[in-house]
Amino acid sequence: MTVINIIEIVISILVILLAFLAINSKTLIKSVMFLSGLSMLSVLGFVLMKAPDVAVTEAVIGSGLVTALFVYTLLAVGKRGKKA
Repeated sequence: MTVINIIEIVISILVILLAFLAINSKTLIKSVMFLSGLSMLSVLGFVLMKAPDVAVTEAVIGSGLVTALFVYTLLAVGKRGKKA
């Protein structure tokens, strides 16, 4: 077993763990942060699989844009909920 295989196994276990934590989290903001971490770990997985174009796309859209959109939506809903 090479070092790359061990890193792939560790990343796979962490992805499964973060997915489980995102599903079972009590607060929405924690779920969003767990999903962001899951997306960043999938970027590492894509790099290890020698797919840099997919990794860059996942980093920009999955980790950056989607996380920012989720956080913005949670903040907007929270502000509107306090006014009503």
